[in-house]
This record gives sequence, structure tokens and C-alpha cells, in this order.
Amino acid sequence: MLGAIVGDMIGSVYEHRPIKTKEFPLWCDSSRFTDDTVLTVAVAAALLGDRDYAAALKEFGRSYPDAGYGTTFRSWLDSPSSEPYGSWGNGSAMRVSPVGFALDNVEEVLDEAERTAAVTHDHAEGIKGAQAVALAVFRARNGAARASMAHELTSLFGYDLSGTPDEIRRDYHFDVSCQGSVPQALVSFLASHSFEDAVRNAVSLGGDSDTLACVAGAVAEAYYGGVPAPLAGEARARLPGELLEVVERFETRFG
Repeated sequence: MLGAIVGDMIGSVYEHRPIKTKEFPLWCDSSRFTDDTVLTVAVAAALLGDRDYAAALKEFGRSYPDAGYGTTFRSWLDSPSSEPYGSWGNGSAMRVSPVGFALDNVEEVLDEAERTAAVTHDHAEGIKGAQAVALAVFRARNGAARASMAHELTSLFGYDLSGTPDEIRRDYHFDVSCQGSVPQALVSFLASHSFEDAVRNAVSLGGDSDTLACVAGAVAEAYYGGVPAPLAGEARARLPGELLEVVERFETRFG
């Protein structure tokens, strides 16, 4: 899942000042982890058996209150209740990638992805976005061809994955819905030739950059067999010890 974290950190700089080019510095002093990383680690911790999804999201979210959560999720985080709130936002998709690395068949991946989403994002689009990303990670780590992945994801979820980053980039704008960001992030991976290229594609669309790159980075890590060492090292150095410890335990258990 380190690919998701690297994508999040690289995209964090451009979330509120979007760019429309692939030529940008990958790291700068203000590159940081955001809510995408915190909640991805929370899902990983739950999969490791430390706690259930709602409890994990609340524990990690409250430990990092300034990570940049959306308004409605923030209210849920601060509430004594853990009831879902019907969201179709891409928060369900940004945090789900550990499921695709941890489980070993399609049915389990889709069921578990729904569980990670439904504690907050119980809208059909929120669940669909999480399932699509988890399935893409699962297929990528098991060596599926990209054309086969695109066909399956389109058939199951109705996402149009036929475009290219260049075509999307022209008219794309900031969109936090699953239906308006998950297909674009997946296309960023499908059109890539390396892990770094997938992240650059995602950021260059000029949208919700940290989440787009988080999703594209997760799938790219699975497909390309890992994160390049310099990028992985930079990300690890920027993670606090508590988050890094979960990442390392997850990698040890699930590879």
C-alpha cells in the first residue's frame, strides 16, 4: 500500500492549486501525508486485526486531526455515533487499497471493500468506487493484463476507461465524487509506463490531486511490482512512527 501513500504525498502539493502538466517536481518541502494516507493506514490496521473499520478510522483520524478531512467526514469523526452518512465521495476509494493486497479472491475483495466503505460511504457510488479500486489492485498484483482489467472494471462498474490522460486533462476539474474521480485515476494507471508515470498522469489531470495519485499509485505499485526505492524512502521518511509501524507490519504479513 506504500504506492497509495507516495501518490498522496506527491499529489498533496497540488490539491488546491491544480496543474495541467506532467512536468513538476515530485517532492518539495511542503509534500506531506494527508487524510488519504491516515485512513489507508487505518484500513490496513483493521485488516491486521487490530480493530474494526469504524473504530480504526476514528482512532487514526482523531490522532491526526489536521490531515485535511472533508467536512462531513470530520463531523462523523467527532461524533460519538458511528452511523454511516450516505456519502458518494472518493474517501471510500482513497483508503481501500490494502484490501486488494490482503485478500486472495475476487469475491472476498469485493465484499471486504464494501465493508470498508459502508461504515461511512454507504451510497451505492461510494461502495462501487471502493470495490473498483480494490479489484484493480487485486488484479494488478496477480498479473492481469491492463486491457483485461479495463474490460472487467467497465463491465462490473460501468466506468468509461476508454480515454487517455491527455483527453481527460483538457476539460477535467476538481471533483471529489467517486464517479468523477475513480475512473480518471484508473485511466492514469492504465495509460502509464511506470509507477512514476502513473502518479504524474494522475496529478496532471488538475483535479483532486492527492486522491487521484493515491488511487493510481496503489494500482501502479501492484502492477509494477513495488515502488521505486528513492520514492519509497522519501515517503517513509515523511511518515510518523505510528503510521510507518502499521505499514511495515502490513508489508511483512501481506508482502
